[in-house]
Amino acid sequence: MAESNFSVVVPASTANLGPGFDSIGLALNLYMTVNVSPSEDWEVTYKDDGFEDLPTGENNLIVKTVTNIAERKGRVAPASRLIIQSDIPLGKGLGSSATAIAAGIEIANQLLELNLSAKEKVLLGSGYEGHADNISAALLGGVTISYFDGVEMDVVHIREPKMGAVILVPPEALLTEASRGLLPGQLSHSEAIRSSAAGNVLSAAIARDDWETAGRMMEKDIFHEPYRKKLFPEFDRIREVCHEYGAYGMTISGAGPSLFVAVKQGNEGELAKRLAVAFPYYGCIAVKPSNAGAVVN
Repeated sequence: MAESNFSVVVPASTANLGPGFDSIGLALNLYMTVNVSPSEDWEVTYKDDGFEDLPTGENNLIVKTVTNIAERKGRVAPASRLIIQSDIPLGKGLGSSATAIAAGIEIANQLLELNLSAKEKVLLGSGYEGHADNISAALLGGVTISYFDGVEMDVVHIREPKMGAVILVPPEALLTEASRGLLPGQLSHSEAIRSSAAGNVLSAAIARDDWETAGRMMEKDIFHEPYRKKLFPEFDRIREVCHEYGAYGMTISGAGPSLFVAVKQGNEGELAKRLAVAFPYYGCIAVKPSNAGAVVN
């Protein structure tokens, strides 16, 4: 059983990209770093502001993931001290829970010397999350397009998407459960077909690095955007301005409350500055895809 010091670095992610609901994830170059060292008891320390309300012992999500995996394997994970630094805002639609779960999987794999394959890690994480979009992107990096039904899973992995992005982050967090509560229990057959078609073209366009087409498809979602857009101040105006500035497309990041704007590679910094002036309610972050997923150092 490994007990040496090591660190795990996991990227943030955005999910759905519009009609790729619960199936498409994109890793972003915002990161959580967890330094792991032996300890008498589980101890979690966050070095950044904004994490004060998170548990710092055995109820921490990272620790719970580690200990649950150990129980599944009939093992006991050695207690460790976790010192965490993170660029990823909590509750802002950037996959913070998936990042924590991915970190827990990597820590368990290291401490218990499980030698899990990439697919085994994603399947484990998808079971905890209930869907594979954020967790697959956090573990693998790049873009992931996933099928997960609770038992079986398949993932198409696109390692190096050639685009940039801007994230518009509001000051208030939003629980995923609250956002999911806005969704209807069912859609009509015709609505489901239209949104599914948009998701199919979106996936194919991303695979070809055709982000102009992908951007158009991002904005044709019927699965969740019509029901969640009311949560976002100036949603329609932001989309309009993004088009004026040459963005590929704008959509909700995950379940919200952040917005995701896809842009030409290299243009993300300039657009972030312009949107920050036009929409001061939001914090505007220029980001790029993270080609690397979770890494153990």
